Amino acid sequence: MNSTPQDGLNGLKAHFQSDLTSGFLVFLIALPLCLGISMASGFPPFAGIITAMVGGLLVSPIMGSRLSIKGPAAGLISIAVAAVAELGNGDMAAGYRYALAVVVLTGVFQVAFALLKLGRYVDFFPTSAVHGMLAAIGIIIIAKQVPVLLGAAPEAKNSIGLLLEIPQLIQRADTHDAIVGLVSLALLFGYAWLPFKKFKATVPPQLIVLVLGIGLGAYFVLDPKFLVNLPDSFAAGFVFPDFSMIGAGATWKYVVMFALVGSLESLLTVKAVDGLDPYRRKSDPNRDLLAVGVGNSVAGLLGGLPMIAEVVRSSANVANGAKTRWANFYHGLALLLFVALLPGLLRMIPLSALAAMLIFTGYRLSNPKLFRSTLKIGWDQMTVFMVTIVLTLAEDLLVGIFAGILVEFALQLLTMKGGFGSLRKAKIRTESNESEERVVLEGAFSFANIIRLGQALEPVKRAQNVVLDARGALMLDHSTMELLHSVQHEVERGSGHVELLLPDESRSLGRHDLATRVRAKK
Repeated sequence: MNSTPQDGLNGLKAHFQSDLTSGFLVFLIALPLCLGISMASGFPPFAGIITAMVGGLLVSPIMGSRLSIKGPAAGLISIAVAAVAELGNGDMAAGYRYALAVVVLTGVFQVAFALLKLGRYVDFFPTSAVHGMLAAIGIIIIAKQVPVLLGAAPEAKNSIGLLLEIPQLIQRADTHDAIVGLVSLALLFGYAWLPFKKFKATVPPQLIVLVLGIGLGAYFVLDPKFLVNLPDSFAAGFVFPDFSMIGAGATWKYVVMFALVGSLESLLTVKAVDGLDPYRRKSDPNRDLLAVGVGNSVAGLLGGLPMIAEVVRSSANVANGAKTRWANFYHGLALLLFVALLPGLLRMIPLSALAAMLIFTGYRLSNPKLFRSTLKIGWDQMTVFMVTIVLTLAEDLLVGIFAGILVEFALQLLTMKGGFGSLRKAKIRTESNESEERVVLEGAFSFANIIRLGQALEPVKRAQNVVLDARGALMLDHSTMELLHSVQHEVERGSGHVELLLPDESRSLGRHDLATRVRAKK
């Protein structure tokens, strides 16, 4: 592993090429996602672009993570649609301006959360529940974009209903619009199997789909309702919020919902991206939440959607070789230049081509491989994963994630020796001498007490010889195993050595190194 990339201005100079390349490639993904998410949220298409520009140009220098991409996200679509409809009482234009005031106030709440240092509690959320949330978001994206892909108006309102309605949507599809969407979707899924390896290595499939979609749309002379609708000028895209509903209870209801769900999803995404970072860098969750809060208030003042750290673009940023936060800046800059200089080209993009990209994105979030890997980690994690997905789809994101937490906790109480008392009485003892740093764990360790464990392990990350002695542990859940291995990787990256001692008498609940380990009840 190479040395950890520099940050700040030094990082700008040292990693200019890799960050610029990744930022541009992320821009190609972000452009259709911003347009699609914005329209699905009941906001004008340009609103998503505004949020991504603010997230890149303003937020990137102050955010607490290095590789996350800030912008609009599918996970907040349901809240945004409801806010516009309820606040506007049927008037979508008025509802949009009232919703912008909600976005501004949401940012203020998030700044307050950061100043109270509430961001650190993100480690409390179990890993499988987080993965279940992301998979559910992927399924929601697919469900909502299938009607757009086919050019057919849906009748169902929720994600499950939309999936069940697909056969009827196919029958009502607009032939030409559906051809554009299905060809685009086939290209995205089949791109990896095409020849021309050098070409594929430099040109992302999203760019090909945009060019192909514009060409097919022009050939079929698609109805304008199937194309992106943007303001006549760049300046006309900026809209100021209406604060006249600030005294209404509905306004504050949506402020709380955006603040809680948006903060949670953003922090969980940052946590997930930290796990993808090849350099295993740890983000500052409170600083990142502060930056998102500032970004939300600015985006709301300009006419943008609420902002979070977005998982699809962030994952692509890591995969494209980004090294520092400057990749996020370049992605925002590319969006600014494109919409300012080439707005006419955007108006030629078929909505079905955008829908194909969103469906492909949703598939990657809910890839069947994720289900198989979770099952390999253990039946307990698969149960939590599936409960989170089902209840997120049936209800909403908050219900899903908290149901996953409750199920994980219940399963741990049923399987571990000593019950709740073992968690409450868990002991962490640190022993230091000239030759090594030893951390001894006794009792049960799970996501419920992982924050305390993480704080205890923080000092040893800088040591050269570390022993993590968990032979006295009654339980080490999946989240704890991930934390222990993360500490091991971080010490070894600094040329240190870690010896991880696991309990001999424990049984693993899965076939993976990170599966939960428990001592059977006697």
